Amino acid sequence: MYGDTTVIRALARTLREQGSEIRAEAEELRGRAEAAPWTGVAADAMRRLAEDHAGCLRACAEIHEEAAEALERHSRAVDHLEALIAAAERRAMRLLDGAAGVAHALVSHVVPSAVDHWLAHFEPPPHGSMEWLEVHVPGSA
Repeated sequence: MYGDTTVIRALARTLREQGSEIRAEAEELRGRAEAAPWTGVAADAMRRLAEDHAGCLRACAEIHEEAAEALERHSRAVDHLEALIAAAERRAMRLLDGAAGVAHALVSHVVPSAVDHWLAHFEPPPHGSMEWLEVHVPGSA
């Protein structure tokens, strides 16, 4: 699920550009075949074959476009996931930072809460890890 979204989006742009180039080649092939000055059975066969090849090129261009769209969807999903991870990490770290206060430390020894129990046993996952999505902070939704 991870990935550098800048690189992913650049690849999507490249695929779109390649698709446009392929589509232009299809139109150029079709145009040249139609513009050929000769006639007859062989000319008709060449034009049909050129149109078939142009159709295959257009299909290839469409596949490039679909791949670019899939990469863009993926980059949006990665951005969303990274935002969720960062939010979970910030929530937990705020709680950890708050627990460092002297007043909280004194109160928690007298009347420990579910948060205090969580704080005593919590080992933070690595920064940016998907494991942050599994962290349940007591008192949060």
